Amino acid sequence: MNVGIVIVSHSSDVAKGAADMVRQMVGRGIPLAWTGGNPDGGLGTSVEGILAAIDAAWSDAGVAILVDLGGAETNSEMAIEMLPEGRRTRVVVCNAPVVEGAVMAATEAASGASLDAVRRTAEELTPV
Repeated sequence: MNVGIVIVSHSSDVAKGAADMVRQMVGRGIPLAWTGGNPDGGLGTSVEGILAAIDAAWSDAGVAILVDLGGAETNSEMAIEMLPEGRRTRVVVCNAPVVEGAVMAATEAASGASLDAVRRTAEELTPV
């Protein structure tokens, strides 16, 4: 069972493109979902979309979320707080670049790494 990856972007095209890149580079060995844009098709994120993506990528090993901007991070944190208590502690938001972080997190997840190891690997890409 591998850690799931969720990509959250303000742009649906960016989120889908990052997910496509992960699939092409890592394959289908990990649960992967993406969400982007607001419900009207413009730029933004929605808590409901993030919750649906977490459900789609759910793994008992946990879910790592990669976000593009502050609002995506805030909405992801709100979504995590809305999860049932048993799931809440198994979802993390990674402080990492969305595309590179998603690829690195997915590569680590595909190796069977723990949620904490997946998060650390993604976050190694964050400039100091």
